[in-house]
Amino acid sequence: MAVSGPLDQQMAVLGRRAKSASRVLAGASSDLKDRALLQAADALVARSSEILAANAQDVLAAEEDGVAPTVIDRLRLTPARVESMAAGLRQVAGLPDPVGEVLDGWVRPNGLRISRVRVPLGVVAIIYENRPNVTSDAAGLCLKSGNAAFLRGSSGAIRSNIVIATVLRDAIEAAGLPADSIILVEDTSREAAVAFMRQRDTVDCLIPRGGPSLIQSILENATVPYVIDGDGNCHVYVDADADLDMALRVIVNAKTQRPSVCNAAETLLVHRAVASEFLPMAALALEGVELIADPVAAGYLPESTPADELAWSTEFLDLRLAVKVVDDLDAAIDHIATYGSGHSEAIITSSLRTADRFTAEVDAAAVVVNASTRFVDGEEFGFGAEIGISTQKLHARGPMGLRELTCVKFIVRGDGQVRG
Repeated sequence: MAVSGPLDQQMAVLGRRAKSASRVLAGASSDLKDRALLQAADALVARSSEILAANAQDVLAAEEDGVAPTVIDRLRLTPARVESMAAGLRQVAGLPDPVGEVLDGWVRPNGLRISRVRVPLGVVAIIYENRPNVTSDAAGLCLKSGNAAFLRGSSGAIRSNIVIATVLRDAIEAAGLPADSIILVEDTSREAAVAFMRQRDTVDCLIPRGGPSLIQSILENATVPYVIDGDGNCHVYVDADADLDMALRVIVNAKTQRPSVCNAAETLLVHRAVASEFLPMAALALEGVELIADPVAAGYLPESTPADELAWSTEFLDLRLAVKVVDDLDAAIDHIATYGSGHSEAIITSSLRTADRFTAEVDAAAVVVNASTRFVDGEEFGFGAEIGISTQKLHARGPMGLRELTCVKFIVRGDGQVRG
């Protein structure tokens, strides 16, 4: 969606187009939004060859630039991943529409009838890196929740994003909604990103999805309200009362199923009472994973790398795992409190009392008992997709689905009351 003129003016024009579309979307019926989403899903599949051809160019350019394999994995689309994008849109279409939901209501002594009703945010801006599926996921969630999606992806995925956005815009326009319900900024320069973050007149909420440098840029430059999609320094704690076979399955899945994503495990904490039995088992099961161990854990992991202080706070996003032996539950909770990023933390235990303490005392967007951290995901939670995983505590926390893309409006009905 290219426009001409000075950069700030270009962003303002695009923002106003999104704002205009958001007013139409706010009043659109659920049936119309669902029809548009289903047509968009069909269009992604029907035009997958265009999408995959553009993506192949992005992947080739990344490989020629020496980009890390984990980053290329996030960038790469396959027929199955395009089908998954389409399935996400269909799932979102099948979810209840949050817009118009009456949260509560009451009558005042003077006869005023007051209710709180869920309404769209308006224009939701999303800035993201190297994951072209976000273009589809974000657009679908925004549309269903009555918001315009104002998107700015990275240079590494720009060819993919342009084609995906074009396919989606064509489909929703054919369904009867404004094409500008989805607007992609094609300028991927840093200056354009900063201008994007400062569209106070049109952007109602900004959601960044990316690494520390992007988050730092938001903190330094954004003048619009934002919800931080933060780092995922996620822990799995194997308790003294853990089923060790279960613990093994969980840590292997949490670390290796897709190591480049934010809900992958980055640190394994093991109770001292089971360390001698469990850690050799884990080393065998985690073949191909570099284990970065504290001195006690290293005694059971002869092939490990010594851990330094930085290891405990690093989001590796790779086949690397920090390992520490802790004396008890308190030590595990203290370690997570010191180094965790507030994303997702897991405990493996057969003790209900221990599990309850862990869930009560660990401060994170999601706390998981006897399951993989990889389940902390909008689709796995039944949201259809997610627009991000918030690690902050205002407005939204955890996977952000449809309800997190709304706010409330108070409706006050009277019959002539005036205030004395």
